[in-house]
Amino acid sequence: MKKRNFNQYAFLTIFLAILILTGCATAPEPQEEKTEAGPVFYPPLPNPPRIQFLTTFSGAADVEKIEKSELATFVLGKETQEEQELSKPYGVALFDGKLYVADTRGGGYAIFDLKEHTFHAVGGFKKPINITFDAKGNKYITDTVLDQVIVYGPGDNRIQAFGETGQMKPGDVAILGNKLFVSDLKNHQIQVLDKTSGEFLYAIGSAGSADGQFVYPTNLALGPDGNLYVSDTGNFRVEVFSPEGRFIRKLGEIGTSLGKFARPKGISVDRDGRIYVVDAAFQNVQVFDSEGKLLMFFAEPGNGPGQLYLPTDISIDYENVAYFQSYAEPGFKLEYVILVSNQFGPNKVNVYGFGKMQGMDYQ
Repeated sequence: MKKRNFNQYAFLTIFLAILILTGCATAPEPQEEKTEAGPVFYPPLPNPPRIQFLTTFSGAADVEKIEKSELATFVLGKETQEEQELSKPYGVALFDGKLYVADTRGGGYAIFDLKEHTFHAVGGFKKPINITFDAKGNKYITDTVLDQVIVYGPGDNRIQAFGETGQMKPGDVAILGNKLFVSDLKNHQIQVLDKTSGEFLYAIGSAGSADGQFVYPTNLALGPDGNLYVSDTGNFRVEVFSPEGRFIRKLGEIGTSLGKFARPKGISVDRDGRIYVVDAAFQNVQVFDSEGKLLMFFAEPGNGPGQLYLPTDISIDYENVAYFQSYAEPGFKLEYVILVSNQFGPNKVNVYGFGKMQGMDYQ
C-alpha cells in the first residue's frame, strides 16, 4: 500500500487538536429527554436483551446514605453541595468497591465508595484525563497540562510521576506486566515505559494514516489476547498491536453508518474479545466481535435514562457486579458492568449491565 503524505492531514490535525485537547467550545444539543415507562434494554424487549441501563453517578447524593436536609443546605450553602458533584469527567474505573472518576475541571479524581456509601475527591492535578489501576491498587492518572503520568497509591498518596518536559502529552495508560503503554497526543504514538522507573523503552507507531500510524491516539485497552487496542481518533478507526508493537489489524473508518466512526474515544475489551468503542460524535457505543464485525450498538444522545451527552471513556468490570445486581430488572442476570462517562448533562457516569434474561432464548 502506498503511504500517504502526512502533510495532507495538517489542517485536520490542527482542527482535531482543538477538539481533543481542549474539548468542544459548546456542547452539542441533546435530544429531548425521554420518559421511560420501564427498564431500558438493548436490544429492547421483546428481543432477548443483552445490556440494561442500571443507574448513573454524578455526585455525592448518588452514593451517600443520608441525603442533605434543608437545614444542611442552609448551613453549608449551595456552593458546598455543588462542589460535591462532578464537573467535566473523562476517565472512569472501578476497583475494590469504589468508582473512580477523573474530573478534568475538578483538578483531580472523585471516589464513589459503594461499600461505605461515601464520596470524596483527591486534588493536585491540572487537567486529569484518564485513570488506570494496576493489580496492587496503584492509580496511574494522565494529565495533559502537566504532561505527566502521575502515580497514586492505594491510600491516595502520591508516589511518583513519569514524563519529562517536552516528552509527551499523555492521554491514557494501559498496563501489561512491567510495561506502561501511554498514548502520546503530542507525538502521535504510543510510548512504552518501564512501570517501576518510568524509563522510556520503545515507541509504537508514528504520525500518519498508514497502518500502524496515528493521528491523536486517545484511549487504550488490553484484550484477553494480550494485544493493545488503540482509539486512533484522528484516523477514525481502532488499531490493534502486539505488546511488542507489531501492527495486527484495524477496524472502522470515517462515516455515518453502523460500524464506522466520527470521533472514536473510549475503548474496552471484555473477556470474550468483544470490543466496545465510544463515539463522542455519534454519542453511542458500538460493540464489535474480536474480528471487527459489528454486533450491536447501545445508547443515544440525550439526558434521559441510558442516554449519553458527549461521552468519552468506557470501562468494563467483572469484580464489582454484586454492587449493581440490585439495579437490574428481576430475572436479568449480570455478567459484568459497563461504565460510560459523559462530559456534559446531568448524568456524568452511566452504569450498564451485560447479561441475560432468564427464560429467554439467546441462540
